[in-house]
Amino acid sequence: MDLMKPLAVVVALLAVCAAAAEGFDINRDRTITVLAVANGDMGHLTSGHYSLGTIRHILELHVVADYYDEKKLKQLSHGATAASTLFQRSGFAPGMAGYVNITQHRGGKVTFIVDDAADSVKPVTFVKQIESHRYDYSVLQVSSVLSSPEAEAPVAPPAPVNLTDLLSKKYCKSFAGLLAADGKAFDTINGTKDTALTLFCPVDTAVASFLPKFKNLTAKAKTAILLYHAVPDYYSMQFLKSNKGKVTTLATTSVAKKDYTYEAQTEADTVTLDTTVTISTIQATVRDDDPLAVYAVSKFLQPKELFKSTTKDLAPAPTPEGPKKKTKKKPSRTSAAAAPSDDEAADGPSADDSVDDADKAAGAERSLLARWVTAAATLAAALALAA
Repeated sequence: MDLMKPLAVVVALLAVCAAAAEGFDINRDRTITVLAVANGDMGHLTSGHYSLGTIRHILELHVVADYYDEKKLKQLSHGATAASTLFQRSGFAPGMAGYVNITQHRGGKVTFIVDDAADSVKPVTFVKQIESHRYDYSVLQVSSVLSSPEAEAPVAPPAPVNLTDLLSKKYCKSFAGLLAADGKAFDTINGTKDTALTLFCPVDTAVASFLPKFKNLTAKAKTAILLYHAVPDYYSMQFLKSNKGKVTTLATTSVAKKDYTYEAQTEADTVTLDTTVTISTIQATVRDDDPLAVYAVSKFLQPKELFKSTTKDLAPAPTPEGPKKKTKKKPSRTSAAAAPSDDEAADGPSADDSVDDADKAAGAERSLLARWVTAAATLAAALALAA
């Protein structure tokens, strides 16, 4: 949804982030109303007095779990109603504290006030409708921030998490060792875990089977593939099972001109991650507690930027005439020794990132890679440009 209007609806944007961090991603709710507040009316919310956890609760009060546009506000049955908010659904709001009372007054004025607001608190007023998609979502400007003693209560910061210990105790000891040995990858992932991070760690058996290939990667490629397992956002298991689409990783933001994404989807209640090279499934939950989620996966995630995609392997089988023609041509011992098998080409690293275009092109010619020479040269050029 596009919230970037001339009016700076800061609360609307922050509410999206806060709700996602609490596991109530707005994009998963088909029907919502965001009560947005202009910059100049934010008041004490921007004073720095509240912790991040408290701010999340306050902002959740501004996301109503129902659809209201200007027309519906002016046609309220009996002139008033109580609407549930994401704060009420978060489990931190006792009783009716997470409900907002909406009241229509004479002359068309509409006000909002939290059910547990103090007697001295004045209701906030509906200003105007910013945007709406009927029965899906709407953004309404209100005069100021909603006040609630329960939402404004202090929230204790989460206990610090030792990422290495967490991985080592459950399923992912080998992957923890790879991370610990790569300072750049570890610092990047560890520095993200306290804000929003989802980490897909391969189980020990998956690391063991992939280790020979991992050792043949360059230092830059090793860092990239470790970051490829980390997502700079918090994805609860519920969210993963109810959504599908492209996943952006820390490698995406760390490696210039590279995609480093994969597709996440659910089949028969099993979450799969498809990199086009490998398809891995979530085997167990190591941790699922905002803002950190860690899931043990069945295979080491291999990006198409470093390994040959298996998409071509799914093409229809060649006609019978093809193999017969190939058997008539006997390659020399040199070319047969130099040409890799289909499996080796599919599973092995595509190129060394530290080699430039000219060197890789010349190397491809010298090695006589037969039908793979064009693909190898193309991949080499791409990797050299990113180096």
